[in-house]
Amino acid sequence: MAEAHGILAADPQTAKADLQPTYLRTEYLVNPLGLDEPHPRLSWELQSRTRGQRQTAYQILVATQPDRLVPGEADLWDSGKIDSDQTAHIAYNGKPLASGQVCWWTVQVWDKQGQPSGWSTPARWTMGLLKPEDWQAQWIAFRDTTPLHTNRSTLFLPPARHYRKVFEITKPVRRATLYVTALGLVEMHLNSQRVGDAWFEPGWSDYLRRVYYRTHEVTELVQPGLNCLGAIVADGWYAGYVGYGLLVGYGPARTGRSFYGKTPALRAQLEIDFTDGTRQIVGTDPTWQVSHDGPHREADLLMGETYDARAARPDWCSPGGAADWRWESAVPAQANGSTRAVFYDNCGAREVELGFQAPARLQAYPAPPIRVTEELPAQRLTELRPGVYLFDLGQNFAGVIRLKVKGPAGTRLQIRYGEMLHPDGRLMTENLRKARATDTYILRGDPAGETWTPRFTYHGFRFVELTGLPERPGLEAVTGLVLHNDTPMTGQFACSDEVMTRFWRNTTWTQRANFIEVPTDCPQRDERLGWMGDAQVYIRAATYNADVAAFFTKWLLDVQEAQRDFGAYPDYCPYPMGHGAPGKTFGTAWTDAGIICPWTIWQVYGDQRLIHRHWASMSRFMEFRAATCSPDGLGTSIGNTWGDWLNLGEPTPIEFIDTCYHALDTQLMAEMAQATGRRLDAANYRQRRAAIQAAFNKAYLNKDGSLKVDSQTAYVLGLWTQLIPEPLQPKAAARLADKIARNHYRMATGFLGTKPLLPVLTWHGYHDLASRLFQSRRFPSWGYEVVNGATTVWERWDSYTVEHGFEGVSGNQNAAMNSFNHYAFGAVTEWMFRELAGIDTDGPGYQRVRIQPHPPRPGSNPDQPAIDWVQAEYRSIRGKIVTRWRRTSDRFELQFTIPPNTTATVFLPAREPQAIVADDKPLAECDGVQFLRMEADRAVLAVESGTYRFASQLAP
Repeated sequence: MAEAHGILAADPQTAKADLQPTYLRTEYLVNPLGLDEPHPRLSWELQSRTRGQRQTAYQILVATQPDRLVPGEADLWDSGKIDSDQTAHIAYNGKPLASGQVCWWTVQVWDKQGQPSGWSTPARWTMGLLKPEDWQAQWIAFRDTTPLHTNRSTLFLPPARHYRKVFEITKPVRRATLYVTALGLVEMHLNSQRVGDAWFEPGWSDYLRRVYYRTHEVTELVQPGLNCLGAIVADGWYAGYVGYGLLVGYGPARTGRSFYGKTPALRAQLEIDFTDGTRQIVGTDPTWQVSHDGPHREADLLMGETYDARAARPDWCSPGGAADWRWESAVPAQANGSTRAVFYDNCGAREVELGFQAPARLQAYPAPPIRVTEELPAQRLTELRPGVYLFDLGQNFAGVIRLKVKGPAGTRLQIRYGEMLHPDGRLMTENLRKARATDTYILRGDPAGETWTPRFTYHGFRFVELTGLPERPGLEAVTGLVLHNDTPMTGQFACSDEVMTRFWRNTTWTQRANFIEVPTDCPQRDERLGWMGDAQVYIRAATYNADVAAFFTKWLLDVQEAQRDFGAYPDYCPYPMGHGAPGKTFGTAWTDAGIICPWTIWQVYGDQRLIHRHWASMSRFMEFRAATCSPDGLGTSIGNTWGDWLNLGEPTPIEFIDTCYHALDTQLMAEMAQATGRRLDAANYRQRRAAIQAAFNKAYLNKDGSLKVDSQTAYVLGLWTQLIPEPLQPKAAARLADKIARNHYRMATGFLGTKPLLPVLTWHGYHDLASRLFQSRRFPSWGYEVVNGATTVWERWDSYTVEHGFEGVSGNQNAAMNSFNHYAFGAVTEWMFRELAGIDTDGPGYQRVRIQPHPPRPGSNPDQPAIDWVQAEYRSIRGKIVTRWRRTSDRFELQFTIPPNTTATVFLPAREPQAIVADDKPLAECDGVQFLRMEADRAVLAVESGTYRFASQLAP
C-alpha cells in the first residue's frame, strides 16, 4: 500500500496515460465531514504534460475502507468504466448511505487514446445525521431568570455559558464523532482541548426555519476512563446584537438584539464506536452541568468581548475541574417557557415569541468554515498619550487580535479598533455607529505573561488602541488574526501598473473580510448584513479571486428562505428585520440577486443542481416581477429607491434601472430554462424580454441612439443588457464615451453602473478609455484610493478626500456611513481578469475557455503609462488557466496555459496570420492550434489544452 498525506492509497496500477486525476473534491470541499446530501457530487482536476490531452472515460470507486478501493472490492460503489469527459458534479450512485457513513473514494480516467491513468490518491467524505430520529441529544439551556432586556439606552451583554458532561469509556475506541449545533455560537471542547479550528459555529441562518450543525472527528481526543465533553455558548446572531437594529430601534422592545430568541441553546451528540461493534452516545440532556462563572463576561459579535482572566480555569473541561465555579444542572431548552415581546421594524409592531422554538430543520453546514487564515504582526507602535498605545497592523481586515501582555492581577485593558486615523493620530470610530467594537481583558497577573484571543466577536480594523498597561508594550503585544470563510483562493493578478496591482490585492482583502457566513457589506460597523445588491454586482469578481461555490450555495439557501410571501427577495439575507420605507422590504437590483447569483454560479462552476433547487423560488420572483411592472413590461419604483447607490451627481431614475434589471432577469431565466430542459419556459422568457425591449425603446430611446435618461449609468445599463438595439449601440457607446470625456475623464457611476462600465467600454471599442479610467489616480477612481493609503476597497468614492478628509467631496458627508472595507466597487476585478488578462469561460463551467486579452495602445493614456504587461492565473473548476502578455508599439507576446480536458478559443491581436509565430514556429506548424478567421485585427484560433507561446506583429 502507498500512503500520501496520512491517507492510504489504493493499489497503484501502472499508468499508461499521461493524464492523472488530482485535487479530489466532494460537494466542492476537500475531505468534508458530515454531509447530508444523499447523492454527493464528486469532482477532480486533471494533470498532463501532453498538449491536447483529454479524458474519454472515468471509473469511480467508493468504499468503507481505503484498502477496499480496488475494482471488484469497493463495497459502496463501483461505477464501472463510464464513457464521459465530465470531471465535475458526478453524483454518487451507489448503495444508500447511512448516517455517519465514512466514504473513501478514488478515480481513474482514460485519455484520448483510450489508455488508463493510475488511480488517484484517495479522498473521503463522511455523512452526517440524515434522519431526525438519529438525533438522540436534546436541546438544553441554562435556567434563564433574567427578564427580557427592554432598555434601548443601555447595552445588555450577558456572559457566555460553559456546559460540560463527564462520561466514562471502558472499551477500546474505533472512532469518535461529534455532532453539534446551537442557537447562538458554540465552541466545543473535549478533555480540555478545543475541538477543531472553526469559528462561530454552527453558522448564521433563519434559526426558526433551519439551523446548521457541524461534524468533528474526535477519536484522538477521547481517552480511556473518565472524559469530559464541554461547550462554551454565546449569544451570536441568535440572541445578540445584529445589524443596525439598535441604531434605528428595531427588534424586541427596539433594543436591536434577540431577533430570533432570548436564550441561547445547545444540542451536541458524541458517538463513540468501539472495536467490538457497540456504540456509546453522549448527548446533551439535563444531566449536563452549566456555569455562569467563566471568564467570558461579555461576548457579542458587534459590541465585543470582555474576558476576566482571573476567572479562567484551564481545567474546566475535565472531570472535577473548575471546582470553584458554581455549576448548575442544565434544563431542557423549552423549560424556560414563553417570552412574548413587541417586535418593531419597518413593517410596524407585532407580538412575537422569543422563547425556545425548535428549528424546523437541522442541516449539515455546506460551506468552508470560518478559520484564522493568516497572522499579521504589528508594523508600528505609537504612544498617543500616556498609557494609550496605537498599533498599526499595516492592513485593513476582519478578525481579532492575539494579545500578549504582562501586568498585575486585576489590571483592566481596553482594546478599541478602527480602520483609519484622524490627522492627529486618533482612531476614526465615527463609522462604527452603534457597534461598540471594544474588547476588554482583565489580567490574572501571571509573571510569565499571558496570551488572549477573543472568541465570540470580530472586528473590521487596521489600527488597535490599547489602554491600561502599566508599562510600554512591544510590537509583539498585538498580532492580527485574519478571519473569514476559508474559501480557497483561485486568482492571481499583476500588471505593469504597480498601483493597480495593489488595488487587486485590496479586492482580495476586502472579499475575505466580508465573506463571513454571508457576503456582508462591511465588517466593522453595526451592519454586517448579507446585502443583495452588493452581492450581485460583485459575485462574478468574487469567483475569480476565490472558489466561492460552496459559500454561495450556503447563502442562496438563506436567500430562498428569506423570500417574501409576495415573491420579492428582500434587501439582505438572512432577514431578521425589515428595512427602508414602510412595507418596502426590497429594492430593484437588490431583489434581483435571487436570479443573478444562481445564474453566475451555474456559469462559473457548471452547477445545474442549483438551478433546479431554486427554480420554483425564482419563478415566484418572476411572477412578482410581472405583477409589479407596467403592462408593457417597463419597470416601476415601488421598492426601495437606492438605485445606482453612491453615484456622484448623476442619478438614474429607478424606473429605468428597474426596466433594465427586469430585462436582465428574463434573459438569465431563459438561459437557465433552456439549459435544464424547460423549453416552454425558455420561450416564454425570451418573448417577455422582447416585449420589455420594445417598451424600453419606445419609452427611453431616441432615434439618434441617445437616451432620454442622460446619465453614464443609463447608457451603461442600456448597453450591458442590450436593450439598445444593435444598430444603435455604436452611437450610444459614443455618447457614453463623450459623457465621460466631458466629465474630465471621470466616472459618475454608483454601485450599479460601475460594475459594467469598463466591460461595456471595452466591448464597444473604447478599451483605451476603459484602461484610462482604470488607471486613473484622480478622484474618483480606484487608483485614488490606493495612492491615499487604501489597503481595502472603500464603500464610497469619497470615503476620504485630500481636501475634506472623511467628510466627502462635498465637505458635509455623513461620516457614520463610511466603510473602508466594502467590496461593491471592487466589481471591476471581473474586467481585470476577463477583459484585461483575457480569461473567461465560453459556456458554463470552463470546459471551453475564452482567451481574449485586451492590451491598451501604447501612449493612449495621457495620465499614466498605459499598461503594457499583465500576468494572471485562475484556478477554474477544471484546473488552472494562466495568461501572460506583453505589448510594445508593434508587437504582442502571449503565453497561456489551459488545463487538460478543455479547449480554448483564442483572440490574438495580430495584423494577419502570417505575422504570428507560435512556439518559435510559423502558426501553421504549431501542434494543437487551428486558425479559424481574422476578426477586427485579431486572429481567432481554436486551441487544445496545454501551454503555448505566441508572438505577433500588430496592425498599425
